[in-house]
Amino acid sequence: MPGIVEFPTVVHDAVWAFGDVFKNEPERRHFAEYLTGLLVAPRKTVNGINGEFAETTDQSCLNRWLTEVKWDPGELNRRRRQWLQQAPATRYSEQGVIALDNTLVNHEGELIEDVGWYWDHADKRHVVAHDLLFANYVCTSGKHYPLEFRRFRKKEDCAAKLAELQQRPGGWAAASAEERQQATFKDHTVLFKELVDGVVAENIPGAFTFDCYFCSAENLNHIQARGRNYVGDLKFNRKIQFKGRELKASEFAATIPPEDRKLVEIGDKQQWYLTVSLRIPKVDHPVRIVILWDRKNGKEAVKMLVTNRTQWEITRILKVYRQRWTGTETFHRDGKQHLGLGDCQLRSGEGQTRHVYLVMLAHSLLVAQMQQSRASDWALEKLTTIGQACRAVLRETLGQTISWVIERVTADGWSQERIKAHLAAA
Repeated sequence: MPGIVEFPTVVHDAVWAFGDVFKNEPERRHFAEYLTGLLVAPRKTVNGINGEFAETTDQSCLNRWLTEVKWDPGELNRRRRQWLQQAPATRYSEQGVIALDNTLVNHEGELIEDVGWYWDHADKRHVVAHDLLFANYVCTSGKHYPLEFRRFRKKEDCAAKLAELQQRPGGWAAASAEERQQATFKDHTVLFKELVDGVVAENIPGAFTFDCYFCSAENLNHIQARGRNYVGDLKFNRKIQFKGRELKASEFAATIPPEDRKLVEIGDKQQWYLTVSLRIPKVDHPVRIVILWDRKNGKEAVKMLVTNRTQWEITRILKVYRQRWTGTETFHRDGKQHLGLGDCQLRSGEGQTRHVYLVMLAHSLLVAQMQQSRASDWALEKLTTIGQACRAVLRETLGQTISWVIERVTADGWSQERIKAHLAAA
């Protein structure tokens, strides 16, 4: 929407809440511009965002703010999490769920730092993308938001960065913290455990949940050692130990007769289950597995879950696991479709990192407005989805521009040509 003349209400609120992360007014203005662009701009690149405003600086200023100006995105993210604790609907609780998963964020160019070729299981093709791991929080109200993220770097890229640093004067000792991070290879297990440790360090309550890719013995032991609960997706070919025998989980499921399966209903969905406590090789604590069938006499199980809470009831196990979709897939979808998660084309890794944190903030600003008992004045309606919230922000911004045009004509006597020139809409 060319010709934005005023920041929307949610952005004004964000500047008031987080503006002191930035040291001066120009930085705060760039902060407001970028957030506004993520919410309403059709092209959420630096150039696309900059071009939406009637009065602004050259796009290179916004670019430098995102890539070179010294401000701490980690502090901004910490403050965002803290801000979310002010409202009951987004506050942490013991019944909350921390969902962990990774997603591919596609890009158009291969020159962006840390991008690589990855196999996209959804599209069944290789894509140029960042591989991002997110820890997301699902509140008892149903509201959810990302807590933290990590970017996976391929081993060969880390090795190339290390070789580059070693050839520089001063070598590793003279490298910045960001450069050392880029030269240190961390696989998905290491990054997963870093996210878990971050949650534990901040005493964020709730149970962890994740899919079978992250359900390794190392990850399960790590969460158990931190004294936390988990519910994971168990692969059917995973070896288990039951009554002195070692066999695949699928083989064990095949031995369960229909008469031993019990009915469980959550909402309008019916499933049949069997649950049993047992051991998994290399997992250093007892676990409970849940085997699920769509039908009482179904030949094959449709899902298997594992948890370290051997005394939990079946409904609690299932409710925790079902928040995995709410916590991860919906943020991944909304971030990409509505907030430009993959639109940033900056080559700088630091710029990409800051972009992701700003997308996380834009998402949280909208989540805080959703499902309110009454609509905000600027929204005019009760917001239920991120897409609907973005459209409400766009309507508010458009209304501000229309009001500005009317005032220029009626109060200041501006001509049509002058207004078009000012709005860059000729």
